[in-house]
Amino acid sequence: MSRSISQRTQWLRVMASALLCMTLMSCSALSKTGESEPAPQSIEQKTELEAEPLKEQSIPAFTAPLTGLPVEQPVLERPLAIMINNAPAARPQAGLSQADMVYEVLAEGGITRLVAFFQSYSGDVKIGPVRSIRPYLIELGETYGALPIHAGGSTDAYAILQQQKKEHLDEISNGGAYFWRSKDRRPPHNLYTDVSRLRKGIDHKGYVKQAEVPVYPYLKSGEAPVMTDESAASLQIRFLLKNYRVSYTYDPADQQYKRFVNEKSHVDQNNNQQLSAANVIVMSASHRTLDDVGRLSVALNGSGEAMVFQQGRVIHAQWQHTPGDAVRFMKNGVEIPLTPGTSYIHVVPADTSLNEHVTINTK
Repeated sequence: MSRSISQRTQWLRVMASALLCMTLMSCSALSKTGESEPAPQSIEQKTELEAEPLKEQSIPAFTAPLTGLPVEQPVLERPLAIMINNAPAARPQAGLSQADMVYEVLAEGGITRLVAFFQSYSGDVKIGPVRSIRPYLIELGETYGALPIHAGGSTDAYAILQQQKKEHLDEISNGGAYFWRSKDRRPPHNLYTDVSRLRKGIDHKGYVKQAEVPVYPYLKSGEAPVMTDESAASLQIRFLLKNYRVSYTYDPADQQYKRFVNEKSHVDQNNNQQLSAANVIVMSASHRTLDDVGRLSVALNGSGEAMVFQQGRVIHAQWQHTPGDAVRFMKNGVEIPLTPGTSYIHVVPADTSLNEHVTINTK
């Protein structure tokens, strides 16, 4: 009998222990799933929630057609092709550091003229001195859908503008209100304008405000040129006169070629900033003298030799131009992508080889 009682007592102790264990387990489960103490996340959940989102490479929504640089809004304005005086008395010029692209082309007597294209810049800094136009400069502006901006012109240039009823703004004949003369220089080296005034002139004249601009291929940010031939730490360009010796030195810090004229820094009068270019291009074209004054005809259609300098290297290339398109720069039938930024393009006579116009220093 006592053994039976002992067994029963032992059985009751086991049952009590089991009930106590079940109660503790139930409480533990409640503590894990109840609202007062949330259940811990699994390793997978915690990793997923705590991991920082991957940062995608920033791709600009819009780029400027003539530079390839990122912009906040689409650039749809018609470019302005402003004829800039490049005589020694006109230097330093104003506003060139805001230009999207600049051509340097011979005019009569061996002097050169700068054709500065403004499209993505919309401010009111002064630009100039503004000078006269020639037929091939009209053609050059139209290559990029630009409105010619000038002060006077050759007889042949005026004939083209008037007979073909081309839109243009000329300080002498139809747009004097959109230019002004400074008092710090003597004429004709003191005529200036600005983009804001010129846009108002376009509105007042009822000219076309927007234009489809041919677009160049551009390298992606941080991408190196793939068609290069050799290093080009600096270069010198020979036109005709000693007063127009142009040179560039590459600055690896900002991947820009710094511009010099007659071995002196070529700066912008507005901000004393040295002019620079992401791309320096020299192209050889046929030049023909038309009269005793030395006025020229420059053949900008067709093709010829070219050198493209970018990121401290040179590409020996060819240029080609067909009506309705930009001047393209090719190597072995493939167009050369430009480095985003301002481009300076120099047109030299094809009577001698391009190597005689350009001296390249590799170091």
